[in-house]
Amino acid sequence: MALMESQAALGKGDVAPDFDLPGIDGERHRLSEYSARGYLVIFMCNHCPYVKAKSDVLNGLHSRFGGQIAMIGINSNDAVKYPDDSYEAMKATAAEKGFKFDYLVDETQEVARAYGATCTPDPFLFDSERRLVFHGRLDDAMKPGDAATEETMAGNIQRLLDGRPIEKDFDPSIGCSIKWKA
Repeated sequence: MALMESQAALGKGDVAPDFDLPGIDGERHRLSEYSARGYLVIFMCNHCPYVKAKSDVLNGLHSRFGGQIAMIGINSNDAVKYPDDSYEAMKATAAEKGFKFDYLVDETQEVARAYGATCTPDPFLFDSERRLVFHGRLDDAMKPGDAATEETMAGNIQRLLDGRPIEKDFDPSIGCSIKWKA
């Protein structure tokens, strides 16, 4: 496990790169086809203990905001070297964890590179125009087992929906490195 912080790649106001990726539902998904008041794109995987520790947070965000924002998980890990991140394992993980949001596979890793994603989880929050308003952590529990005292992403989503400014546009997430292909 290579632990790292997310890196500021896209800047505040940058437009989200579009994608065309297969989901675990058997359908292809394009960001441009979603219509919502906001978009939460999370680079994640199945095997990372940091992502596993955030399963309930992810489900809570979807439960609370799913009717207003599009929430999309993207797995960009090399599934050849990390079979726990294969397409079939993604389906099993989503069923086991009760994910109701779209979970997509970025087999070529082009989408992760376009976003500048570096770790799992690595969340990006965009407004209705698909402009970046926040890139960073879900909450302040930075290690598996830590208890959160601040719901960073939930607060920022609520600010976005209320039309209030998000004061800090980058607050690094921490997790396992994306497993890049050689």
